[in-house]
Amino acid sequence: MTFQGYRRRDGGAGTRNLVLVIPSVGCSQSVAQAITGRARGAVCLPNVLGCGQVGVDRTLVERTLVGFGVHPNAFAVLVVGNGCEHLSPRALAEAIAGSGKRVELLVIQELGGTRKTVARGRQLLKELLAEAARCTREPVPVGELILGTECGGSDFSSGLAANPALGAASDLLVARGGTVMLSETPELIGAEHLFAARARSPAVAQGVLDAVAWWETRALAAGQDIRQVNPSPGNIAGGITTLEEKSLGCIHKGGTSPLLEVVPYGVRPTRKGLVYMDTPAHDIEQLTGMVAGGAQVVAFTTGLGTPCGSPLAPVLKITANGDTYRKLRDDLDVDVSGVLAGRETVGAAGERLFEEILAVASGKRPRSETHGHRDFCIFQTTLNI
Repeated sequence: MTFQGYRRRDGGAGTRNLVLVIPSVGCSQSVAQAITGRARGAVCLPNVLGCGQVGVDRTLVERTLVGFGVHPNAFAVLVVGNGCEHLSPRALAEAIAGSGKRVELLVIQELGGTRKTVARGRQLLKELLAEAARCTREPVPVGELILGTECGGSDFSSGLAANPALGAASDLLVARGGTVMLSETPELIGAEHLFAARARSPAVAQGVLDAVAWWETRALAAGQDIRQVNPSPGNIAGGITTLEEKSLGCIHKGGTSPLLEVVPYGVRPTRKGLVYMDTPAHDIEQLTGMVAGGAQVVAFTTGLGTPCGSPLAPVLKITANGDTYRKLRDDLDVDVSGVLAGRETVGAAGERLFEEILAVASGKRPRSETHGHRDFCIFQTTLNI
């Protein structure tokens, strides 16, 4: 099977063909946004970090920005820096250029301020967009897809139907050589032993358990035993009673395939099949990490509804709550409530969802994309200075 994608110089394949404008620091964000404006085919990454982070957090910022820059959904990149930040805009541009794509660099302090930088940036953006317009889609094997999976605003229907349907679609992709990424470490708690039991090796299983232990230790340091925390108010109102119940539903998104690899936040998997990325449960931080790790499409299940999306990857929304679908159809793409009503099997819903994922990979625009939802937030572990 194939999808219609954009082949890149480094051999990767994108589902979108965007020119990405990256402010290397929060100080240059407004200038980067002014350069991008409403230009069709260009997106500005709303990055507010890049200065004041130290240690692990600085690594996370740099890794995430580079991950977005080298992502196959980006045809070319324009880096906009201020000039005195910790994260060197020149080093960032050079790291992205290693992918073989065209990368341009603007430094506000070197160019003489906002007006000159915006004028030069718009000129360069026009050139990059013209080059991107010459790219055409071509058949790409489905095995080259990395599907990010996410659940947010969950209710009783998520674990019972939406997540299992996505799991069935995940199994179909894995069976065809593709990659499925499960994440949200805090939402493994209570079910981590079941997920770890699916690992291909003891080392991979230990990676899952170690990640959960890190999050528990982090919560205890903040004065909270995470295993005693109830789900969010929305989860409770939606019929989820315990964290374990939520976690048991969460892991269904990964289907039934064996777990092959554990990767840190924002790191691209090296194995094809089911992989797990250690991320927060916070929807936008998680989404940002998966896209930085190469996910070209994201499938997002929700019981209560949520409007978030990504600047670079299309985000497909799925619900198994018929009332939510009718009320929030403006933000949702696929209704699998027939599973709970007995009108459709999980397997049939998974096949339908798999076809929709391929359609989105081939250019169909999900609701999050038509609305211009471009949320971005990099996970941080410590305080800024």
